[in-house]
Amino acid sequence: MADTQQAEETAPDAVADAHDAASATSQRRTAGHAKRLAKQMKAFAGHHGGSAEGQLAHIGRGVTRVALVGADGAWGNLVAPSYESARNAAELAGIGLQDDFDGDLAAKVRTGPYEWSRMAGLQIGGSANPGPDN
Repeated sequence: MADTQQAEETAPDAVADAHDAASATSQRRTAGHAKRLAKQMKAFAGHHGGSAEGQLAHIGRGVTRVALVGADGAWGNLVAPSYESARNAAELAGIGLQDDFDGDLAAKVRTGPYEWSRMAGLQIGGSANPGPDN
């Protein structure tokens, strides 16, 4: 009976150790994702006026979209594997985050002929969205 009791007492410790190890691995993975995303964010900002602002949005299954708007009005998206890694990346890159993609942030976006033709399609002479046969 003493052997059984000792095994029962050490089992929670083993579970806690395994949980701690998994948590540490997850934190390292998140930090790695954040560093890679931050590098991409800095490059975007550098190519578009030297600074950028962003907005984070959950897009499903824990994945987060990072919408960036450069100082020159250019915009782009990155996808992060988690909200935490996206937020950490923005902090590392010095990107200011907005709560919503409206108001001041949306007003900074500059769209070109390509975007307008894709939004309106055939209505303004743009190409139709390609189908499976095109």
